[in-house]
Amino acid sequence: MSTVITPPLPSVPTDMPTQADQADPPEVSLMQLTVNDAEALGLPIPCRAFDPEVFFAETPADVEYAKSLCGTCPVKEACLAGALERREPWGVWGGELFVQGVVVARKRPRGRPRKTEVMA
Repeated sequence: MSTVITPPLPSVPTDMPTQADQADPPEVSLMQLTVNDAEALGLPIPCRAFDPEVFFAETPADVEYAKSLCGTCPVKEACLAGALERREPWGVWGGELFVQGVVVARKRPRGRPRKTEVMA
């Protein structure tokens, strides 16, 4: 019976990154995603899939529709942060409505507001 003797393996310093560590992409949270990252991952981006006019609508119902589209967007937070930083003058950005560079809760319809409450 023959015995095979193998030499000891060289030790690898633990503070040096291995090839396996370098090959793995860094984990990206949804907060850090850019539009290009999301598209590369195959995630749908509503403002790229729908007509851009939807996000600059005039009627309150259309604005609410645009805001609802942003609800599932993977880059919603980054979009909103960028719009706040740029002080976007109007439109729906990151699920929020901007009017004159400020986020407003909802768009008012055209015309004067009623003097009395409407009974529904």
